[in-house]
Amino acid sequence: MFTGIIEAMGQVQAIQEEGTNKHFTLSAPFTQELQIDQSVAHNGICLTVVNIEGDNYTVTAIDETLQKTNLNSVQVGDKMNLERCMSANGRFDGHIVQGHVDQVAVCESVEDQNGSWVFTFRYDSSLGNVTVEKGSVTVNGISLTVVNSQEDRFSVAIIPYTYEHTNLHQVKPGTTVNLEFDIIGKYVARLLNKS
Repeated sequence: MFTGIIEAMGQVQAIQEEGTNKHFTLSAPFTQELQIDQSVAHNGICLTVVNIEGDNYTVTAIDETLQKTNLNSVQVGDKMNLERCMSANGRFDGHIVQGHVDQVAVCESVEDQNGSWVFTFRYDSSLGNVTVEKGSVTVNGISLTVVNSQEDRFSVAIIPYTYEHTNLHQVKPGTTVNLEFDIIGKYVARLLNKS
């Protein structure tokens, strides 16, 4: 389980295709603390560490993951938001994040608010996912609060720290991001649709 509080940014050093899988090799500040078989969220996608060499580690994404996330658009040199699993005695600073991306969204706009930014994202609402005003949503692994919720789009306000210490500073109109909707909201929506 994750919290959506980004621990560090990692940089993609290599991408290798093997059948329908892709192996991503990254450098990260905490590589020396990782272990084989450990789960790490990459832009909100829970991936397993399969190799560690020096300052680099490798994770593998299967075709299912590649089809449902923005990993196919990741290139060597790109920065990814990283979070290791929450420890049992850790603080719960964000919200409950599983690391299971529900779908992707496209950035519609980025508004400079003279000290903060408002990002608006559009997603396919036919998949049954919803946002709630002042509720939580995970964008590229970052736990954020929804400030404007509509049927197929939502906005989030970003403070300078989050803008500088995550890859949101690279997101512009047209950029595809990973979304994980609030788990409580997903269960409520599913129950309501069954009645």
